[in-house]
Amino acid sequence: GGAMATVGPRSFSAAEVRARCAQGACLVSCHRRLYDLSGFVRLHPGGEQLLRRRAGTDVSAALDGPPHRHSANARRWLEQYYVGDIEPGDEQGFAAPNPATAAQLCAWYQDALWVPQRYNHCLPPQDLVDWKKPLLWQVGYLGEKYDEWVHQPVDRPIRLFHSDFFEFLSKTAWYVVFMVWTPVVLYLSWVSYTSLAQGNTRLFSSFTTEYSIPVHKYYFPFIFLLGMILWSLLEYLIHRFVFHMKPPASNYYLITLHFLLHGQHHKSPFDSSRLVFPPVPASLVIGFFYGVLRLLLPEVLGLSVFVGGLCGYVIYDMMHYYLHYGSPKKGTYLYGLKAYHVKHHFEHQRSGFGISTRFWDYPFRTLIPEETFKKED
Repeated sequence: GGAMATVGPRSFSAAEVRARCAQGACLVSCHRRLYDLSGFVRLHPGGEQLLRRRAGTDVSAALDGPPHRHSANARRWLEQYYVGDIEPGDEQGFAAPNPATAAQLCAWYQDALWVPQRYNHCLPPQDLVDWKKPLLWQVGYLGEKYDEWVHQPVDRPIRLFHSDFFEFLSKTAWYVVFMVWTPVVLYLSWVSYTSLAQGNTRLFSSFTTEYSIPVHKYYFPFIFLLGMILWSLLEYLIHRFVFHMKPPASNYYLITLHFLLHGQHHKSPFDSSRLVFPPVPASLVIGFFYGVLRLLLPEVLGLSVFVGGLCGYVIYDMMHYYLHYGSPKKGTYLYGLKAYHVKHHFEHQRSGFGISTRFWDYPFRTLIPEETFKKED
């Protein structure tokens, strides 16, 4: 397409800001700079309550307030929502509003759904890639700049491929994963249980028939659970050592592979079409793990472990989507997990690899320190 004209920042009066907020917008000021956080506020852990309290005040105070302090990446992220400046003289109207005014100023609708905002054209296009073209073939040329670039998140959709067909295969809605794999889990669970019920499955039968151990159908729930536990460990190991490998700056292909596997998600963590694993490429990976289990275990036993792992994967993908788009209640386990995962994206990319559980971060010593969630004095 043709070149887009540069749109400069505009000025807002206090009356105009209040009118917008009365219509449901969430606007926050910082030294006369005005930010529209309407789309993002629900996605931030505690952001809805925090910004409702502090709307109209200096946002630098809100950034360092509870529930946790914020990183430099979080401050850069804020600039994407810059919409203009408050007219000179009107900023006093936002300095110390009473609670009623603050609540009115940020009248956020509880049932609103987040819709990805268009890129903020008030900002100068300072980037190392051309966002008008597919990114997958560009990132390899960033070399030593790639690692820093990919860990500075933005709020805009990503296109990977020139081909519409491959682009389609690389994206999916969250519910497609649930719809595709849940029937598979149910069917294979039934096959595993009924096969075990025939009483023909024995452990170690390939080594010795005299001391082989029969596997009864009543063991199926425990084998299924073992599969889920093994998946959670595998999830951690893949996330840490594959998704977060640091590709050599001189290797175009490894940088490209890293971006395809996980870098794209860290660059644009709220691209809703790229938060779960699309079924077509997922089926190739899942088929590989099924083949490995078939080689290591008796057929029915391997299938029982596999189906538990597959169930764990579905829970993981649903959990990952929820941690980005859900609004868990403050103080709940999911609220803490969401805050933990946000920290991983914005500040601690080399730790905090657990998604559905933080358990494996403990023994592997990659836990994000608790003190980073507290307000600095």
